Amino acid sequence: MAFTLPDLPYAHDALASKGMSAETLEFHHDLHHNAYVTNGNAAIAGTEWEGKSLEEIIVGTYDASSVAQNGIFNNISQLWNHNQFWEMMGPGESKMPGELESALVENFGSVADFKSAFSAAGAGQFGSGWCWLVKNADGSLAVTKTENGVNPLCFGQTALLGCDVWEHSYYIDFRNKRPGYLSNFLDNLVNWENVAGRM
Repeated sequence: MAFTLPDLPYAHDALASKGMSAETLEFHHDLHHNAYVTNGNAAIAGTEWEGKSLEEIIVGTYDASSVAQNGIFNNISQLWNHNQFWEMMGPGESKMPGELESALVENFGSVADFKSAFSAAGAGQFGSGWCWLVKNADGSLAVTKTENGVNPLCFGQTALLGCDVWEHSYYIDFRNKRPGYLSNFLDNLVNWENVAGRM
C-alpha cells in the first residue's frame, strides 16, 4: 500500500495571521511534502520495505555510522517528519496544559529556558535539519537537533515537538532570519495540547 500525502489539518491560509503564510504552506506542504511521498513510494517499490510502516522503515534504514543517509531513509523520514509538523501547529489559541508546563519546568528550569534551548538548537543547526523536544526512554525531556531528515525515532526517543529549519520552511516569510522564525513558531504557532498529548 503506497503512502499518501495527508491533508493539512487546517486551511492553507489558517496560519497567516500567526506568521506562516498561505504561500509557505502551498510550497511546503503541496510541493515539498508531496515530493517526499512520491519519491519515498518510488524508493521502496519492490524492496523489503514495501508494505512496512513509516516508523519501521525509518528505524530499519537509518545508518548511525553515516551522515549521508540513503534515498529510502531520507524520503520516508522526511515524510514522517512533515506528517508530525503540521499536527504540531494550529490556527487557534493554544494554552500550554499544566502537565506539560510542569514537565518543562522540571527538566529545563522554566518554560522560558526550554524555549531558549529549543531556539538555540534550531538556530545552531548548520544547514538543513530539525530541532526537537523529545522524551527519552527514561521519561526525561531533552532538546535535540538533527541534520537533514534524521528524527528522534532513530535514537529511540519520542518526538513531542519538532520544528523544520530547512530554508523552504521559513524563507518566504522570514527570509534568512531563522531565529525570528523559531521565536514565532514557539510563541504563535505551536499546538501545545498536541505536544502534551504526545507525552
